[in-house]
Amino acid sequence: MCQLISWTGTAAGVDAWQMPPTPTARRKRVGIELRKMRDAAGCTAGEAATVLGVDRSKVTLIEQGTYPVSAERVIALANKYGETDQDFVEALAAMAGDRSKGWWEEYRGAVPIGFLDIAEQEYLARGTQSYQICHPPGPMQTERFSRAIFRDAQVPLSPRVVETRIEHRMRRADTLMTEGAPPYLAIVHEAALRMQFGGREAAREQLDWLLELSERQHVTLRAITFESGGFKGSGQAIIYMNGTAPRLDTVLYDTVDGPTFLHSTEHLDKYRAIIEEMTERALSVDRSRDLISKIKKEM
Repeated sequence: MCQLISWTGTAAGVDAWQMPPTPTARRKRVGIELRKMRDAAGCTAGEAATVLGVDRSKVTLIEQGTYPVSAERVIALANKYGETDQDFVEALAAMAGDRSKGWWEEYRGAVPIGFLDIAEQEYLARGTQSYQICHPPGPMQTERFSRAIFRDAQVPLSPRVVETRIEHRMRRADTLMTEGAPPYLAIVHEAALRMQFGGREAAREQLDWLLELSERQHVTLRAITFESGGFKGSGQAIIYMNGTAPRLDTVLYDTVDGPTFLHSTEHLDKYRAIIEEMTERALSVDRSRDLISKIKKEM
């Protein structure tokens, strides 16, 4: 497939080829939702273009997230598509209208695009539920523990790349773990609590940090023990982020090859149920703290 490019004139009057900007997580999500609405309504891209007063190709670019769309145009398209969920439409319009640049943009070109998307999705979230089986959630890791994880990456990374990724991760932690941040539920399997990335002392330090974070008002830390047995979703890390409307929730798989985001109604319903089952299997907050303290003493 050919990459779309556009021909523009510079201030000096010299023409230059310009590649379309890499879509941000917000633009991509707005485009996805507009496409879902259009498909549900049975409308063509040409009909949508008529509503906006633009060329049909612009509708494709909007739905791909490579062309911005205003809040007013989102509302106009939603009306054309017969969307009746006004809370959803208003939330989507607000997302389209938010052109602010977050701290993660400082790392564009320095870390993989997926890292930027994760940080932006976390910025958009009104709450996060994270399930981890191999290590604590990224934003709850100490710098020392994170460094050991990155150094053990499947693809060897240079020291400079490792340090940049750690810095990015610590910025995420500052955003999500600071008092007053949106609610953060961490469901951590006992296996993750016993892993010793970086050695025994690094692991003990990590457990101390988890205990400290668990005292913060917006953080809920609950452990699942080996004795809990099997359950749906047990073998995979899952992050569920609540949007400003339920239909704007996001499921994230953070894999070796980069993040995968799921947005369909079927996926959201499925993973809400999985997180609920995991929560039921998990120890209470107090018993989880007791388990972490016990594991630390055993190291």
